[in-house]
Amino acid sequence: MRLVTFASAGADADTPAATRAGILDGDRVLPFVGADADLAAVVAAADLPGTTGPIPLADLRLRAPLARPGKIICVGLNYRDHCREQDVAEPAYPMLFAKFANAVNDPGGSVVRPRATEKLDLECELAVVIGRRASRIGPNEAMAVVFGYTILNDVTMRDLQREDRQWLRAKGSDGFAPTGPVIVTADELDARRGLRMRSAVNGETWQDSSTDEMIFDVPTLVAFASRAITLEPGDLIATGTPAGVGHFQDPPRYVQGGDVMRCELEGIGTLENPVVDETPRTDDHAAAAGVSELARVAR
Repeated sequence: MRLVTFASAGADADTPAATRAGILDGDRVLPFVGADADLAAVVAAADLPGTTGPIPLADLRLRAPLARPGKIICVGLNYRDHCREQDVAEPAYPMLFAKFANAVNDPGGSVVRPRATEKLDLECELAVVIGRRASRIGPNEAMAVVFGYTILNDVTMRDLQREDRQWLRAKGSDGFAPTGPVIVTADELDARRGLRMRSAVNGETWQDSSTDEMIFDVPTLVAFASRAITLEPGDLIATGTPAGVGHFQDPPRYVQGGDVMRCELEGIGTLENPVVDETPRTDDHAAAAGVSELARVAR
């Protein structure tokens, strides 16, 4: 089953109250009866609610399936080919970091390239949607708590990622987690088999790989995260990205205003987002990042 959060095509993107949830059926959507503004309640429920009459997809605007996930747990260096392109050793256990709900962005939503960066990059990722509360479970139990899957673009400011020596600002800034366009339920998609995944900028392929390159598979990641972090319905686990991101190309390449990022994942679909530049730009990187002004005020 393919589930979506949607609004009418003319709805204001900043009006969450206008959103509804439903089942995507070809070129139409079957809205749920009495569903909350996003799919969080549906994910947490034991049974899907009933549906009303179909609405043509062309009359709707898809939103991020989960507008306010409680947790977005991300995994670094989880693809063998991504480790190879950096010439780094594969990690001995999953490397976890987080994005916050402010980073969630809609399919088709604009990703703003902040003044603080000239090195904005994309990362196509399979995201796991948690459907049941889980704490300290084993890999053999993990698939029972997986509701389904979606796509997440782990947008990253590579310069701030290096300068900050941790990844919060670089990956957690506003709009830096475009998600969607659908959630595919686990009974329809088995992410334990190799799924082809690709990303492109302005139609030119950057990443072209498969989830077979994962170092730690979905059951392992879910179980590992649950050892220290209680997982709740609607939480997302972004499972890492393969080789081909712009930063590790030769020479490095980055996205900028006017570009269109596309992430594709077999069995789920395509997630596209345009990039727009925050203006005015400046050559003074420290000033753009707010470092100079904050330092002056602190003195």
